[in-house]
Amino acid sequence: MPVDPQALTQSMPFAVALGVEVTAAAPEEVRGRLGWTPERCTTGGVLHGAALMALGDTLDAICAFLNLSPCAGTTTIESKTNVFRAVWGGRVEGVTRPLHVGRRVIVVQTDVTDGDGRRVAQVTQTQAVLTP
Repeated sequence: MPVDPQALTQSMPFAVALGVEVTAAAPEEVRGRLGWTPERCTTGGVLHGAALMALGDTLDAICAFLNLSPCAGTTTIESKTNVFRAVWGGRVEGVTRPLHVGRRVIVVQTDVTDGDGRRVAQVTQTQAVLTP
């Protein structure tokens, strides 16, 4: 059954408030983006690291969710972000792929790039699988 990226985004109020757009969603890959705005910046007009982390967290959560078995849930147990370069404008794009999909743990990774395709950040997240 096809997955509606906008419906997934709408189910996450913080992602909506931040302006995250999910553009594609499948168990093997989730894509999204976040535009630069002054409200999302730290000093010097640089896109805040927390905005990069929130983009990664949003896409990671969706990817983990899409890899769950029926009736299972998920919760983050670890999230690690490496930031490699500053973003002063434009937008960033994230591509998330699962690294491990197990019965108890799902590990996903998001590569965040700028408009020139340069890696800006990498977010790796471990999610516990919650079963009834």
